[in-house]
Amino acid sequence: MQKLLVPPDVLKLLKKQKYQIVGRHSAVKKCRWLQNSLVQGRHCYKQEWYNIKSHRCLQMTPTVIHCTNRCLSCWRVEPGDQGYNWDQLAFGMDIDDPEEIVEGSLKAQRKILSGFNPSHHTKVSLQKWKEAMEPKHVAISLAGEPTLYPRLSDLIEEFHSRGMTTFLVTNGNLPEVLAEITEPTQLYVSVYGPNKEVYSRVCRPLLSDAWERLTKSLELLGSFSCPTVMRLTLTNGLNFMDPEGYAKLVDKANPTYVECKSYVSVGYSLYRGLSADNMIWAADVKKFAEKIAEFSGYNILGHSVPSRVTLLSRLEKPIKVA
Repeated sequence: MQKLLVPPDVLKLLKKQKYQIVGRHSAVKKCRWLQNSLVQGRHCYKQEWYNIKSHRCLQMTPTVIHCTNRCLSCWRVEPGDQGYNWDQLAFGMDIDDPEEIVEGSLKAQRKILSGFNPSHHTKVSLQKWKEAMEPKHVAISLAGEPTLYPRLSDLIEEFHSRGMTTFLVTNGNLPEVLAEITEPTQLYVSVYGPNKEVYSRVCRPLLSDAWERLTKSLELLGSFSCPTVMRLTLTNGLNFMDPEGYAKLVDKANPTYVECKSYVSVGYSLYRGLSADNMIWAADVKKFAEKIAEFSGYNILGHSVPSRVTLLSRLEKPIKVA
């Protein structure tokens, strides 16, 4: 029997938090927008901007507890939280195959969706539920750092072979992986500070040269043919500052889009001293984004109040990826 890469106490916690564990190191979890789309007809901003249908989107990770950072604003459990402890970088090469991960992820998503079967959930339409049971999009994010999975390119290709689009979210700490990766449908690089000092304070990186690695990843974005996104996760009192500094990073990366998004007060970030006071009002996110736009020459293309996120680009309108 192959060894699970998640310690027993952490595994118990993840299952309590409704993570569907896939194989030895991957996971799927229901996105609230999946439920909102099925039950209330409300959707994520990604549907409005990029045509990613919320009810057909699968949220997964091939590295559920492995990451190169220990970000203060992260919702997931991290070593040091409430007595939990493990080596976040100890991933190794004894891993699950991409085909197993994809099959397991689809099975987990359908298990989640079984609870929304219209036969016992009267607010869900049969047609929409049937569509949801055949996911069209996958967000490779959720938790951990996916570029630590050595066969990430194969994983992306496996999803693509099934007619699915892929949104890959990375912290940019492994530019050597991004330099060789099979391109996803859309690539996100998360940025948590306008400079090294702020970034290090917020991300608490495990790699000594994490900031330099991130900036190298940003420089690589111009080599991608797929749409790229520089995601600014902004937290009041931590990194909600210096829009000109962020604009300089935008100039370095020249991404297709910049998403300015507020921190959300959920999960284990609450055990690290953060609270609702660290969230930023949607109107203030937009004002901050306007300043970045002024310094960078980007334009505001969209704004979502429920998600507290503003979209910047040099395009006239977002690219519909599907």
